Amino acid sequence: MPICSCEQTINEFETLTRDRDAGRVQQDTLRKILELNADAEYLNHYGLNGRADVESYKSCIPLCVHSDVEPYIQRIADGDTSPLLTGKPVTSLSLSSGTTQGKPKFLPFNDELLETTLQIFQTSYAFRNREYPIGKGKALQFIYGSKQVITKGGILATTATTNLYRRSRYKEGMKDIQSQCCSPDEVVFGPDFHQSLYCHLLCGLIYSDEVHQVFSTFAHSLVHAFQTFEEVWEDLCADIRDGVLSKKVTVPSIREAVTKILKPNPELAESIHRKCIGLSNWYGVIPALWPNAKYVYGIMTGSMEPYLKKLRHYAGHLPLISADYGASEGWIGANINPTLPPEQVTYAVHPQTGYFEFIPLEKPKGQELENSASIHYIESDPVGLTEVKIGKIYEVVITTFGGLYRYRLGDIVKVAGFHNSTPELQFICRRSLVLSINIDKNTEKDLQLAVEEAGKLLEAEKLEIVDFTSFVEKSSDPGRYVIFWELSSDASEDVLRSCANCLDLAFVDAGYVGSRKIRTIGPLELRILKKGTFEEILDYFLSLGGAVSQFKTPRFVNPLNIKVLQILSRNTTKSYFSTAYGL
Repeated sequence: MPICSCEQTINEFETLTRDRDAGRVQQDTLRKILELNADAEYLNHYGLNGRADVESYKSCIPLCVHSDVEPYIQRIADGDTSPLLTGKPVTSLSLSSGTTQGKPKFLPFNDELLETTLQIFQTSYAFRNREYPIGKGKALQFIYGSKQVITKGGILATTATTNLYRRSRYKEGMKDIQSQCCSPDEVVFGPDFHQSLYCHLLCGLIYSDEVHQVFSTFAHSLVHAFQTFEEVWEDLCADIRDGVLSKKVTVPSIREAVTKILKPNPELAESIHRKCIGLSNWYGVIPALWPNAKYVYGIMTGSMEPYLKKLRHYAGHLPLISADYGASEGWIGANINPTLPPEQVTYAVHPQTGYFEFIPLEKPKGQELENSASIHYIESDPVGLTEVKIGKIYEVVITTFGGLYRYRLGDIVKVAGFHNSTPELQFICRRSLVLSINIDKNTEKDLQLAVEEAGKLLEAEKLEIVDFTSFVEKSSDPGRYVIFWELSSDASEDVLRSCANCLDLAFVDAGYVGSRKIRTIGPLELRILKKGTFEEILDYFLSLGGAVSQFKTPRFVNPLNIKVLQILSRNTTKSYFSTAYGL
């Protein structure tokens, strides 16, 4: 995307969001969605009958969750080509990650969703390029396709990432915003993630002078990539020096594609070797090896926040820029303030990519000052995009071009401000409960805060939490919270006992504290895992057909997710019970 085109994109966004215009654009967007899908059985089941105005839509169509549309999506998967959710037949389905429940969800995917994706990406790129201009170059992208399955009805089902990358229209759009991947398609769509990752690193080094940005969908896969680099860098140097691809890359399609671009380059190999040897504990490895990189880019909010410390270590002086706000269901907003650190990032809602509503959430009286994300909120009727108030919190409801109508995303956001007349949202947390035994209610954010607090005790011993998850143990009475940690190295018994106590006390939800005091919830248990446990969980996820660029470590393991529980159980090396509330 040339500079003039970036300015044009910014000007278009300014026009769309001008005072009072975002509301009008929202009405036009809803009308367009409803006219395109006027014949959809779902809409007509509720009596909309071709009307396309906001009032009729809100009065006829109820709020919904995935289970409400699942029967329609299943019929699409089974081969029903009648207009069920959209006017045109759905030819692709996206799979959500499914890392928590162990079972991914099907969601419709169509050309219109592809266009809204490009619209969001082009908008954020234009604002990003104004602050961090990049010339003609490439992106070191850690992107991975996933298995593509054909449903009973002949519909292609794969991850949203794969649905995008397999379309030529998407590749053209990414070239326009200087985001062309260093690696050939055979690496992106390779059947073996470990071999693809190795080759992403290799291709990135081959084109090291041309790389202007480093990207993966999630911060987790960026950290994972550079942890892998620490282990394989000498092999990569040997490949570049000799111009011969490592024997551990065995997939014929990957070998053939990478061999075409791998030529003997002893000077480059020596330069990489010298730089790696000179690093202190791999600090700043990204700018050291990719000297023209301007930033590191990926989703860094929510469940990705625990990886920021390690990612900053690898990125050195390079800024971390959080990617745009969306889900497998659809896109919500673009990051148009790229200089903000990920912890403070906001997303300006793009009024053309869907129709947005927001359910106001109020804390019950007496709980206004509680910091816990786990409060049972009092809900009001949904309000429109331009009716939200600064400082208030809401649950996001989306209507998309892909056949989802008044769909509750389950995300809690805070309105941080406005860009012209469109709100800038701060992602707070997923609304769904993670840990609950009786009256206690703790979310993923509460768990994250507790782990951060206890993790401070490890810093004195120069230890890091590699990753963590949780489980509710209800087979014993009383039930208890179980927290699993994988550590960078061994910690002393005393420190780990203190960590167990700290975790227990860090859950400040009134229901939890009260239940612990009267012993209707038992002492929290901290279990320490062998190194490599979360790598094993990732491999299991990939074996189910998932893509690593979509992988999110499950912060809570559902009791039905037996395989993951087995992995955690057999890799547990030590266990510590809290004594924070007495023995």
